[in-house]
Amino acid sequence: MRVDASWLLLASLIAWSLAEGVFPELAPGLGAATYWWMATAVTIGLLMSIVFHETAHSLVARRFGIAIRGITLFVFGGVAELEGEPKRARSELFMAIAGPIASLCIALALFLLLAVGRRFAVPDAVAGALWYLSYLNLVLAIFNLVPAFPLDSGRVLRAALWAWRGDIVWATRIAATAGDVFGLLLMGLGIVEFLRGDFVGGVWQFLIGTFLRGAAAGEYQQTVTQQVFAEVQVAQVMNEQPISMSPDVTVAECVEGFIYRYHHDEFPVVQNGRLLGTIGTRQAAKLGPSRWQNTSVGDAMVPCSDTATIDAGSPVLKALAKLSSGGRKHLYVLSNGRFTGVVALRDLRDILSIRLELLGERGAARTLMRTGR
Repeated sequence: MRVDASWLLLASLIAWSLAEGVFPELAPGLGAATYWWMATAVTIGLLMSIVFHETAHSLVARRFGIAIRGITLFVFGGVAELEGEPKRARSELFMAIAGPIASLCIALALFLLLAVGRRFAVPDAVAGALWYLSYLNLVLAIFNLVPAFPLDSGRVLRAALWAWRGDIVWATRIAATAGDVFGLLLMGLGIVEFLRGDFVGGVWQFLIGTFLRGAAAGEYQQTVTQQVFAEVQVAQVMNEQPISMSPDVTVAECVEGFIYRYHHDEFPVVQNGRLLGTIGTRQAAKLGPSRWQNTSVGDAMVPCSDTATIDAGSPVLKALAKLSSGGRKHLYVLSNGRFTGVVALRDLRDILSIRLELLGERGAARTLMRTGR
């Protein structure tokens, strides 16, 4: 499990609002320190509840053979990071409903615990914390019942449309449109609340609406990307005649003849078909101009790590994942240990845009070119 720094900010805001606003009204007459430990306990409980919600998605995903990289908590909740997409609508349906069911189960369990606690006269602080955490889980479940992608019920909507038409791209487009509309609605309500004087509530509604719109567009783009490149291998889209240099040339020749000419910040160093390493602006700058003429590329280059290479027979989707996780612009392609080409993120984006246009997905193509995904 990973916790994004944005979630720490959200947790601080939640604890502050509970300690200073909610609990003094819910359980009046208690001390400030008591309100703060109640707020801290509920915030930690909310974190655990979100993890449980996402774990439910993960367990069902594994049941259908989809591996999980982990769970990440960020400013608007959490997400289970799948290593693949559901292969059938039925898988998507069961994965989607697992989250709200988990949240409802937590809410019910906390409510029953509260009922038992009241029979044994637990302190008001404990009762208040239990009640509010139960309430938050109920809100989480209800919010995810809105049929707006990528919320859980939005995924249920996509699964139903997918089962009906057998077209996951079309189903995703409809569900993502619902998510976009719901996001706009939340943004509008946020503006209204802001103008009515509820500054914090209005800003949060606006931000959540903005997040939902972005997430819906991103999920749609991811779906069409996976469909377009589902059966495509790196060898089919790589540049088979990349610019490379020998380890015997000087760094001065590298700068003048390659960096200044082609305006790339990194080049492969190749000898007899073998990828020896890479050299670029960083290595040249580290040496300094005074040493360029007397230093060979072979002496200045750096080894090429596994994160920078990929096999020619690998799926393009694997290349995209590697480019994304490594923050790279391109990968060096190997075939039986020999350097055979380069696959660049920019080229993949152009290829994807063209294929989307040919498939009639003009909206996705325009979004791709606008966002640079």
